[in-house]
Amino acid sequence: MNNLIVFTGGPGAGKTSVIEHLIELGYHCAPEAGRKVIQQQVAIDGDALPWRDKVAFRDEMVREEKNNHDTYGSHHTFVFFDRCIIDSYGYSKLESLPVSDVLLSACHQLHYAKQIFIFPPWEAIFANDKERKQDFTEAMRTYEEMVKAYHQFGYELIEVPKQSVEQRVKFILSFIQEG
Repeated sequence: MNNLIVFTGGPGAGKTSVIEHLIELGYHCAPEAGRKVIQQQVAIDGDALPWRDKVAFRDEMVREEKNNHDTYGSHHTFVFFDRCIIDSYGYSKLESLPVSDVLLSACHQLHYAKQIFIFPPWEAIFANDKERKQDFTEAMRTYEEMVKAYHQFGYELIEVPKQSVEQRVKFILSFIQEG
């Protein structure tokens, strides 16, 4: 069984809040590559930002996702991923970017648990911040692209119910412990 558990969906659907709660409970969690890239690029006034150079941003996310997989891929306990390499593919489709051979190869070579937890758009909790500049319509489009991308690569999507962070964590942990 693959212990790399992925959370996906559109921005602002509660993935990071659930990840933060799992960290508080002592679980290993991989950071969200997109947010990490944005923070690094802003700090150095770089161009690999979604509002400056979408291809460079995507390529940096791919690099970070490969690093995350290398770092956490050999853990013997559950590791929760705030997105994964398939999200970089979905982002490429969302933004009509060319899909590089490096990205396509990584999507086929990097493996995660077959059941992916997808967080549906939830307008009541959606909010922007320094790294998230999309509006809710874009969040819904992102969600739809992620559904297509994960299905294309053979993953099964498990929808996380719109509940409190604690209830969502309980749902996810119950699901993986029964599996």
